[in-house]
Amino acid sequence: MIFDSPPAVIGHRGLGAGTLPGPDGVPVAENTLESMLAAVRAGASWVEIDVTRTADDALVLRHDPTTPDGAFIVGRTAEETGLPRLEEIFDGLPPGVAVDVDVKTVLEDAVDAPSRRTGALLAPILRREARRRPLLVTSFDPSLLTFLKDEVPDVPLGLLTWLRFPLWHGVPAAAGLGFQAVAVHTASCGFDHPDTRLRPLDQVVDMAHKAGLTFMAWCPTAENAPSYAAAGVDAMVVNDVPGVLAAVR
Repeated sequence: MIFDSPPAVIGHRGLGAGTLPGPDGVPVAENTLESMLAAVRAGASWVEIDVTRTADDALVLRHDPTTPDGAFIVGRTAEETGLPRLEEIFDGLPPGVAVDVDVKTVLEDAVDAPSRRTGALLAPILRREARRRPLLVTSFDPSLLTFLKDEVPDVPLGLLTWLRFPLWHGVPAAAGLGFQAVAVHTASCGFDHPDTRLRPLDQVVDMAHKAGLTFMAWCPTAENAPSYAAAGVDAMVVNDVPGVLAAVR
């Protein structure tokens, strides 16, 4: 089992996407150490971070493939991006804080030398961190997850699905590839979506559980989080940590 006492509440990009006021009222930006620590103070079970690689083979935190000025991150050095490095985030988090590493692979992974690809850069960091905290790696890229399955066999892996890679494909794909979790955006598994009108979400979650998968949903709101909890999801990646906690506890 990846999560204790489901449904686990995971802080999306830390406290939440964008720039939000922290528990002490001070604004914090997504994918920063301050946002991760704010999520923990707000009661999140885990924090989720977005990771991608730079031109000098560093791993930095950023959801989008470009910097705010529109330059591709993979074409700039870590220093030029000004983005926090993954190692800095891990070193700043207290031991034991659980982290979902959402990996954004890049087009260059298709042609660069194996040692430069995102998975190869990430594996040694995961091996170190697995001694300090619970970890989960999620990605839309099954090739990255398949690589990590051999490199870090003790770290659970989750396949992300959304819209054009629908729920019907995501659940059997994750199970067939030997991953431990499937993570689905609410736009793909919400209660008004065709997939879940044809098959209620609780039935999909039950099927995932029978296949040995942990089922995650992102990003339920405080208003609809109880419905996801009632459907049996194991974790919710959320932008409103306090609101969702109050709604489901």
